[in-house]
Amino acid sequence: MQETRQNRIARLLQKELSLIFQSQTRMMHGVMVSVTRCRISPDLSICTAYLSIFPSEKAEEMIQNINNNTKTIRYELGTRVRNQLRIIPELRFFVDDSLDYIDHIDELLKGGTDSKQSNN
Repeated sequence: MQETRQNRIARLLQKELSLIFQSQTRMMHGVMVSVTRCRISPDLSICTAYLSIFPSEKAEEMIQNINNNTKTIRYELGTRVRNQLRIIPELRFFVDDSLDYIDHIDELLKGGTDSKQSNN
């Protein structure tokens, strides 16, 4: 049962964080931040959010900016979910580079097939 509750809370936090980032990044033209995954600790005190940032060149700068403003983001999150959660978890943000990894693998596979075709 605890696992189900964790998953429900993680989905709620993911949705609310994505709405927060969507409203904040409207001011920054050309940058898109999406919350790909949220994990919450068993005691519901720590939420780890994985962010996908486009363009990926600005990912390091954006994640540093987000980490500097964690208290503001947590406060905003608290105002949105105060009726569902009693304690707002501590937030930790990481870059989710799985899409870049998939693109890299895809390029390697395409490169491998191109070289095989040129040999034939």
